[in-house]
Amino acid sequence: MNDPTTSDTTPETPETGAQPEAADSAENNRANTPADSALPDWLTSLPDTLRPYAALARLDRPIGTWLVMLPALASLAYTRMETGFAWIDIWWDVLIIVGAVTMRGAACTWNDITDKDFDGAVARTANRPLPAGDVTVTQAYIFLGIQVAIAFIAWLCIPTDAKIVSLLALPLIAAYPFMKRVTWWPQVWLGFTINWGVLVAAAMATHVSFGTILLYLGFAAWTVGYDTIYAMQDREDDALIGVRSTARLLGEQTILGAFCFYLAATAFFGGAVAANGGMPLGVLAVIGFFAHAIWQVYKMNQDDDHALMVFKSNAWAALILVAGFTLSAII
Repeated sequence: MNDPTTSDTTPETPETGAQPEAADSAENNRANTPADSALPDWLTSLPDTLRPYAALARLDRPIGTWLVMLPALASLAYTRMETGFAWIDIWWDVLIIVGAVTMRGAACTWNDITDKDFDGAVARTANRPLPAGDVTVTQAYIFLGIQVAIAFIAWLCIPTDAKIVSLLALPLIAAYPFMKRVTWWPQVWLGFTINWGVLVAAAMATHVSFGTILLYLGFAAWTVGYDTIYAMQDREDDALIGVRSTARLLGEQTILGAFCFYLAATAFFGGAVAANGGMPLGVLAVIGFFAHAIWQVYKMNQDDDHALMVFKSNAWAALILVAGFTLSAII
């Protein structure tokens, strides 16, 4: 099931009610864990007591942190395209990085707590710390509190307006793991949740402008696209346990659907750049982003097995925007 996933209450599924089949296959799933669950060398070198917590925070899979952090960094640079670079922005960047690492880890930990039963029935997630029994639910809650405490320290350092904006994201974060129970569009909720840092970063620098809102909508649409591709890996398991996703909803049209969201993202990004003066480097960044989106669709049309690789490549798509907006702010 895609990450984050649903809660421990099984929703109704139109294809099958084969919950027992999913449960019976849990042990086989653990024995045949796919490459996506393999631990990197640095994580296996940690003490046994720390390794499960690093996995809970997804420190072994930094792509998620990049996808949280880069939109916020792009937003800060976008805001400075009009006002110019300020030295305080370096401090804001540090706080964004700390917030992205800790809040992404906290969100993944919360997701694993709510999804511990489902994760054991899905091949790609069966070896996560909670379903594998490496940590208890109580230990996971304590670790969640530690991560939130670190994020809280960073939160104390940002301006008041940014504090208020950031607090509005908490209900979105708390509710996300449950969205697959009630809607076929949980990726849309994820898009609005994971990119909330775009609004926070703008409030840190100056204020949330109309252009910032367009930028936020662009990143939200982009997230729906790449998470739809990511969810393609789990469609069979998700059907067994009743987890909903845009990948299951769109079926054979999944790649086309993802491209449509990328197209919408490009339009929003173009509108945001136009609202901020239409600087040439900003325009080039949007063109570069769209070129990367076309490349993703090309790779997926070649082979659906490219889903994980294409998903991870989205860090480069976001970096194109960060680079273009940053250069526009500095030059």
